[in-house]
Amino acid sequence: MNKEELELCFASATDLLQRFKSKVLSPTDLAATLIKRAEEIKPSNNPYADTFFDQAIDEAKLSEHRYQNGTAMHLDGIPLLIKDNIPIKGTRATVGSKIHVNTIADASDPSVARLLDNGAVFWARSTCPEFCWLYCCYSPLWGVTRNPWRIDVSPGGSSGGSAAALACGGAVLAIGTDSTGSTRQPASQCGVVEYKPPFGRNPAHYAASYLTYNSAGPMARTVDDIILMQNIMSGQHALDPYSQPQEVKLVVPTGDLKGKRIACSMDLGCYEIDPDVRQSLQETIAVLEDAGATVEHIEIDWTEEAIELAHKSEIFLMLNVFEDVLENHPDKMSDYLHEVIDLARSISPLDYGRAKSIAGEIWHSHLGPLFTQYDALITPTVSCPEVPVENGPFDLIEVNGKKVTDTETSMNALFNMFNQCPALSVPCGLTKNGLPVGTQIISEPYDDQTVMDIGWAIEIGLPPLGRPAC
Repeated sequence: MNKEELELCFASATDLLQRFKSKVLSPTDLAATLIKRAEEIKPSNNPYADTFFDQAIDEAKLSEHRYQNGTAMHLDGIPLLIKDNIPIKGTRATVGSKIHVNTIADASDPSVARLLDNGAVFWARSTCPEFCWLYCCYSPLWGVTRNPWRIDVSPGGSSGGSAAALACGGAVLAIGTDSTGSTRQPASQCGVVEYKPPFGRNPAHYAASYLTYNSAGPMARTVDDIILMQNIMSGQHALDPYSQPQEVKLVVPTGDLKGKRIACSMDLGCYEIDPDVRQSLQETIAVLEDAGATVEHIEIDWTEEAIELAHKSEIFLMLNVFEDVLENHPDKMSDYLHEVIDLARSISPLDYGRAKSIAGEIWHSHLGPLFTQYDALITPTVSCPEVPVENGPFDLIEVNGKKVTDTETSMNALFNMFNQCPALSVPCGLTKNGLPVGTQIISEPYDDQTVMDIGWAIEIGLPPLGRPAC
């Protein structure tokens, strides 16, 4: 692949749409170049599940025709990578499991359907671990997905394929899902941007609309592209009773944060933070202050039980799925799921109930008051990115001399417990070993614009990460 082709693969959707409109680039040329790139990265990074490249060329030709006759839609001709657990009518979503190789969706996720209805090209599905239950990204069905920055390191999970493909120019836009950090963690691991919208902002498929921890969100390489996607995905939908009636249209930020007050917790009171991650967040704070914000470090000592219960409540809700798999398909499931099932069985309804009650206590005593004093809270997205590519859910890694699991490096689950709070992860540097670091930005419920404003200021204020060797 020559330099010009490679530059095209890393272009933003915002830029590509301008090229399409001015007719200096055609959607079919973009699709052909991305197919070439996909074939290059598949052997080393493996970010794709099912691919639809022939279909994508056909759709790109239709987009090209619409540009020629003046009927182009908002995302016409932009390839979209969709995680392998998101239902799209008439196609399969295997959830990384051999059990579901023949499961065809009868309805589409409505927020993702809006992207497709606005001209996005269904490019491929991205890999995820089996049942999306892993902070790495490997499965018996799709194999191992690797981090483009270093192939022995995890790209994160469960939306690891989406993040990895974006990082190495194998996708323009992507979709992931997040219930305890499954998009923010891989975005941070791979050096891309991800948005967890507040619950109900993006309407969900009927099988997931009631899951208050869960949301499908946009993934991209720039905040501008996140805003582009989010403005299309959001809004009330008749088939999701939890979708929010308030219509919010995000605007591209100016970079001026004058008057903003931002709280910073380096460790949320209970995480071991890698020194390089700590340094990157300090550099992020300097950028925010240069943009006019006041940033104050705060001490937190009230999160540990809540974070533990956030993880427990989600696995508790999966127990019926796991029990069915164990009873009816034991030969098709990942080995690590046996341990996960044992953990799920150990969690009681009392634990689940306590997760609900502690959320009320924490909001009343801590987070609610925090957001009356500050416009946002920032933390690292991941406390340590150095996670082996095939790490298991109970395998230990070392951070600052302490043994932890990869679950204990993902600093996201608390903000799924408080899922009305929007959360954005943006790249903020590299470790000495060349792995990306992310900053997580959280604001008060349904204040989407503030996290975009802060994320954009970080993006333009810090040097770009560069590109992985892939």
